[in-house]
Amino acid sequence: MIARRRGRLTAAATLFALTLTSCGLFGDRGPVKIAAIGPLSAAANPVNGELSAGNAALLDATSQGLVSYDGEGQIDTGLADRWTVTGDGRSYIFRLREAKWADGRKVAAEEVAAILRSYLAARSRHMLKDDFPEIETIRAMTDTVIEIRLKVPQPAMLELLAQPSMAIVSKGKGWGPMRPHRIGRAVLLSPVPDPLAEDPEEAEAAANDPAASIELVGTSPEGALARFKNGYADGVVGGRFSTLPYFVASNIGRSRLVVDPVPGLFGLTFLHADGFLTTDVNREALSRAIRRDRLVEAFGLAEWQPQVTLRPALYARDGGPAPLVPGWNDYDDASRLIQAKRVVDAWRGAGREIAPLRIALPDSPGGRILFAYIAADFARLGIESRRVGLDAAADLKLIDEVMPNDDALWGLRRLSCRRDTLCNREAQDLIDQATANIDFGQRAQQVGEAEAVLARYTPFIPLATPLRWSVASQRLTGLRANGRAQHPLNHLIAKPN
Repeated sequence: MIARRRGRLTAAATLFALTLTSCGLFGDRGPVKIAAIGPLSAAANPVNGELSAGNAALLDATSQGLVSYDGEGQIDTGLADRWTVTGDGRSYIFRLREAKWADGRKVAAEEVAAILRSYLAARSRHMLKDDFPEIETIRAMTDTVIEIRLKVPQPAMLELLAQPSMAIVSKGKGWGPMRPHRIGRAVLLSPVPDPLAEDPEEAEAAANDPAASIELVGTSPEGALARFKNGYADGVVGGRFSTLPYFVASNIGRSRLVVDPVPGLFGLTFLHADGFLTTDVNREALSRAIRRDRLVEAFGLAEWQPQVTLRPALYARDGGPAPLVPGWNDYDDASRLIQAKRVVDAWRGAGREIAPLRIALPDSPGGRILFAYIAADFARLGIESRRVGLDAAADLKLIDEVMPNDDALWGLRRLSCRRDTLCNREAQDLIDQATANIDFGQRAQQVGEAEAVLARYTPFIPLATPLRWSVASQRLTGLRANGRAQHPLNHLIAKPN
């Protein structure tokens, strides 16, 4: 009875403390306040598709995967506190830490394995389900040990498993390392007490320290920046090219902006090969006509770089050949324009018309700026363009994705025979062969061959590197630029050395 009463008093005191800290009465001793651009839902589940920045941050804090990222973008522990990789590189064995679901049930390996299998199931809408072609089985070896067995080695497996979308969620509940409390529109996150602590009450008190908590809210880009500027947020996460103009208009100091140097794909994918888009020569003419330097400079951010290759130009750690630079890149803009106009004139000279190109882009300031520059470049060829919504019927559509690991095949897989890409069977066969090849030398050669075939086919117009940005106050010593654009909430305040 006494213990129960003590528990009720502790809970009441905790709730009172959390209420006070949410009002900012503790200053720097209160929770770290983070505004995420986009919606925030306590029911978010990665099996349902792409996550907003807020939902990704929430899941990464309350339901980490087997492994996670630290504040530097390096692999860190997650639900697994230890793991080993067998000598042949085909078996990853994870030992789970002592953990409980939010409803008090113990986390068991079999349930975790089943959750991971559901993410990769054929009917799943998980955003990474096509990025694990090497996986053969996922099974529980004991109550606390999971094995992921591969058909062929995949050295970059941990980087995929550490993505926020690989968070382990069971029946809408997570295991940690933080636990959520809904407070109005915000979610207050506090550390899960150490289940192995010698003094449980001391561990509970430490977890309830307001300074160890995070207050997370999902809002519009202008709302997030207004919160930061007016002192109601210590940081903003989830920025992209489409929302960068809001930062420029906010007059927040440039020193507060954190830009991640991420590899990936940012450009226009062709959704069909009809009419003028039937031939690879015509599609390549459109790519030649884009003045990428001019487009990127319009956003006024030196960290944002143009890109002309199908595979990301950053990150040489993938062990594959250097990305293939198209031959036309050696010519100046005037020469490229002449080459592209010859193709367009030849098409029209045969009595064939060119319908206005429908380009699907975000309905945002950044999306409108991007369209204006692309449309102007296409207009130089005498081709009209129209901007449409991302879900509307279109001829070209923006892909804006960060490379989730260092696999040389990632970019090629993403641009070949997907629902939103064209399909060249020769390139896809080479991609499949490279995926299944255990000889790294032969694999690298097949990657190069597949890229060459895909580059000639031209299913995609690369424009630039992806742009990911955040805003951080001086309090957020742990929010640093990194090559994964990962800023886990439990690492936002760097621990003292």
